[in-house]
Amino acid sequence: MLQPPKEFTTPRLHLRVPRVQDAEAIFEEYAADPEVTRYMTWVPHKTSITVTDYLRDLERQHADGTEFTWVIEQADKSRLLGMIAARVRGHKADIGYVLAKEHWNRGFMTEAITAVSDWLLSQPSIFRVGAVCDTENPGSARALEKSGFEREGVLRRWIIHPNIPNGPRDCFIYGRVR
Repeated sequence: MLQPPKEFTTPRLHLRVPRVQDAEAIFEEYAADPEVTRYMTWVPHKTSITVTDYLRDLERQHADGTEFTWVIEQADKSRLLGMIAARVRGHKADIGYVLAKEHWNRGFMTEAITAVSDWLLSQPSIFRVGAVCDTENPGSARALEKSGFEREGVLRRWIIHPNIPNGPRDCFIYGRVR
């Protein structure tokens, strides 16, 4: 089982393992925002209590090695910006991420994706890091491409975003390999 770092530091960011005490900041920054959650696989949270429950689930997943998650903060740790997760499946991992709208188009997510995917690909057992994003989500696609991921194709009717009607949606599939 991989032993992920508890923290990453980049020039502008600090990534760390989430704590239950982060629930209120996560709720206020992005988890209740319909625009931020549009392409997520979950609906906007109604209260910070549901965020607390989610954070407890993350603690269990981290302990059993099924998912590793880090909150994204500004380097001075003054503000929580978003979250990034990695799910390891044998010789590969996939990532998912979310960023508060106020911080879009500033390169923060590119920086976080690069840090996490660089670490994953430095592990002897990991040969591929993948991600998907809705074909109508150019910001997410751009962040992946700027992080060194290559668009490999389209997965038709691949994912359900509960905040967008009409069933499963097409997604781009991206990969970064060593």
